[in-house]
Amino acid sequence: MDLTPTPEQKMLRDAAHKYLRAEYTFDARRQLIASETGMSAAHWSRFAEFGWLGLGLPEARGGFGGMPDVVQVAEAMGAALVVEPYLASTVLAGQAIAAAGNPTQCAALLPPLVSGGKIYTLAHTEADAGADLAWVTTTARLEAGHWVLSGRKTGVPAAPWVDAFVVAARTAGAPGQRDGIGLFVVPGGAPGVRVDAYPRYDGARAGELQLDGVAIGGEAALGDPAAGLAALERAVDLATVAACADALGAMTAVLSKTGEYLATRRQFDAPLASFQVLQHRLVDMFAAIEASRSLLLLAALQGDNPVPAERARAVSAAKVAIGERARYVAQQGVQLHGGVGMTEELDIGHYFRRLTLFQHAFGGIDHHLQRFASLRNV
Repeated sequence: MDLTPTPEQKMLRDAAHKYLRAEYTFDARRQLIASETGMSAAHWSRFAEFGWLGLGLPEARGGFGGMPDVVQVAEAMGAALVVEPYLASTVLAGQAIAAAGNPTQCAALLPPLVSGGKIYTLAHTEADAGADLAWVTTTARLEAGHWVLSGRKTGVPAAPWVDAFVVAARTAGAPGQRDGIGLFVVPGGAPGVRVDAYPRYDGARAGELQLDGVAIGGEAALGDPAAGLAALERAVDLATVAACADALGAMTAVLSKTGEYLATRRQFDAPLASFQVLQHRLVDMFAAIEASRSLLLLAALQGDNPVPAERARAVSAAKVAIGERARYVAQQGVQLHGGVGMTEELDIGHYFRRLTLFQHAFGGIDHHLQRFASLRNV
């Protein structure tokens, strides 16, 4: 298996880094997350112009490429600490729609996402579910040709910004059972929809989604309303890969900025970068990043594996390894900066926050270790 990026993927990565370095500076980002909206519509439009919002989605609906292309852009976004909902809309919601929806539904929903005209997100997590995607207590019942949804979703990414939610709801069975779970498209402004928004630890926005007898059309159920779990698992796996790429970009930025800081700070009339013990710590950070890169590319190449267990194994292996290394790199970056590393004015503390949240996103290290072990003989 060739893990080397193609020339086209390298061009995509370089173009993303170039734009974000020039237009998405840390000072501009600080002003953005402090604003009322918390994101930039102008940047979102540019992402659409560049084709980033269609990466990994069906070509027939305006998309192109696969997960190896997605990770190139996601890595650049992690390096720039982008807060716009690329992962939530393009990967989580977009892949869920592409996997579960029928051709008519995909034709109606995906082109506005790719063009940047609509923002979607996936609402699947619940307070008592942990990382168990089958633990769904939100209900959907069919009444007179309409679906009526009731329940609460927690930690919904990009919730304040979206035009529609892709909601995981149970049409049959009990929480924890794999059958009886459907995916439903719920407009953000539908009667009975309430969003309690809040800023996350890393500066992005999320929210709690309350559904109080929300009535939607029968066509709002994506595919089979009792067999949506497989599509949900695939979307979350692919989002985990994109999150790993985002973390890799942040880790690389931490290493670069820490090296620059040690080269400029002086002690005993010599730059800190000249001290051998600190050089060794930088080398260890570099080794952690390069090991993470190989596992990320392997997981990305397994994204379209027709055997779900093989995809899941590769994703869990990447999440465990990159999660552990992300924690190490983030901690080393802050320690080598000293107390200034945790101030609001310096970007290194913001990278630390992003990498800390990443460790727990889509299931923590313990969950993925257990999942990897359970799939060992599959």
